[in-house]
Amino acid sequence: MTRTEIQQVSLAVVLLAVAACLPFVSDAYLLSIGVTIAMYTVLATSWALFSGPTHYISLATAAFFGIGTYTTGMGIEHLPYWLLLPIAGLIGAVLAALVGIATLRLSGVYFVIFTLGLAELVRQIITWVQNVSGQKGLYVLTSITEEHIYWQLVGLAALVFLTGWAIWRSRLGFAVRVLGDDEEVARHAGINTARVKVLLFMVPGAVAAITGAILAPRYVYIEPSIAFTPMLSFQVVIMALLGGTGRLWGPIVGVIPFTFLWEAIAGTFPNQTTLLLGLSFLVIVYLLPKGFVGLMQSARNRVNRREGFA
Repeated sequence: MTRTEIQQVSLAVVLLAVAACLPFVSDAYLLSIGVTIAMYTVLATSWALFSGPTHYISLATAAFFGIGTYTTGMGIEHLPYWLLLPIAGLIGAVLAALVGIATLRLSGVYFVIFTLGLAELVRQIITWVQNVSGQKGLYVLTSITEEHIYWQLVGLAALVFLTGWAIWRSRLGFAVRVLGDDEEVARHAGINTARVKVLLFMVPGAVAAITGAILAPRYVYIEPSIAFTPMLSFQVVIMALLGGTGRLWGPIVGVIPFTFLWEAIAGTFPNQTTLLLGLSFLVIVYLLPKGFVGLMQSARNRVNRREGFA
């Protein structure tokens, strides 16, 4: 590891330790906000690991999240809670692999449409199964508290950052960077682009499923409309793009301000949230195409050019 990398890792450890102390110094409301920020940090960062370098916009987060939520809801009476989390991750990774094999040859709007429809497809299947069985939803009754959920999410966020760092330093990371620059060049260089994309797509699939499994006790009662809400997928994309996908830490720069902004919007305009979410997406895409990370990089480049001329 270089000196810069050691400094970055040390800073990350300090920030993680500070974040883990939140339940000891905050009230219930701030802890609730902390859980939301931790959740979106995990989801947006894992989403950026795939969509950032490949430029494939995935709207499948809600599908994997909902599957994880139902894994806990259906299994909590039969298996220990801690065993359900890796099971949810495995199911999410397998589903992501199957979806990736079937769809990652698509590009542009076709892939976006398919991933958006995936969450709705799974939601309709589960709704149909529950209607046949006469069951409307599932109760998730455990002794797990908001503090426990927060600490789990912080730990999962640390694991996601560590995974991203490891991927970036591996042969897979090198292949992803070449693929992101030019997929045709990557193919001519002998890189199996289909396999690389599928392997990378499995990461957000597994992470989103584990996140859903962790959040299930927070909802107490889950049903398809809650677990598979498409708003979740769009919010993850907006937060990741707002922060910027050019750096591993970029999404969290978008998660924190957007979470507080969205809390204010949802409280003030509860009936216009979908409209405002769409407007937020358009504003970010047109005014901040590279996110806050891109703005900071541009500012740094301007400073460097001025110092070079001085």
